[in-house]
Amino acid sequence: MQISIIIPAYNEAENITGLISYLIKNKTAELAEIIVVDGGSTDATVQLAKKVGAVAVVSPHKGRAAQMNYGAAMAKGDILYFIHADTFPPASFANDIIGAVQQGFQLGRYYTKFNSHKWYLKINAWFTRLDWFICMGGDNTLFVVRTVFENTGGFKQEMRIMEEYEFCHRLRNSGAAYKIFNNAALVSARKYEGKSWLQVQLANRKIVKMYRKGASQEDLVETYKRMLQSHG
Repeated sequence: MQISIIIPAYNEAENITGLISYLIKNKTAELAEIIVVDGGSTDATVQLAKKVGAVAVVSPHKGRAAQMNYGAAMAKGDILYFIHADTFPPASFANDIIGAVQQGFQLGRYYTKFNSHKWYLKINAWFTRLDWFICMGGDNTLFVVRTVFENTGGFKQEMRIMEEYEFCHRLRNSGAAYKIFNNAALVSARKYEGKSWLQVQLANRKIVKMYRKGASQEDLVETYKRMLQSHG
């Protein structure tokens, strides 16, 4: 089995070199490639990604769902592993994923450890080890068996927000076996910069409630932006 890592990115010059170098340092023979799918960055994300050993392409459509689908379409691996540009999986990621697939799991994630010592983020991180809908976001990284990904149509390209939640929920409803590793991915706490913890939690809660009630993508995006900017 071979793993293709797919990293959707937009203006991630500050993070992309460190992440790719880390992934290469901890790779095993099962890692086929690292693909960075750029959404039209105005910085040097693409050039830096290529310089440190990744395949870097510009997606014809901006948006994480579209970028991840584009990367998946060109990937060689039997397993697709989606990683955000500001997240570091455990060094054991390749062995963890291969082991999970051999046990019959078809998709899965780690739980969260923030790169922050703030006590309230440690509480947030603890809850991500639970099997809750709110914990199915891509910050924790996500692996999926390629055939399962293709048979279910991949990410919904029209989605601008909640695409990874919808994807995991849809696959699990179809019977796909979902693995939560007993280990954490190191996730950037940058979304909390300039915002209060409560502000972010209220925005997240509001968006999930709106999504479950069938709100449009436009309403979800506008509400999320407004709530995070209102006291920023």
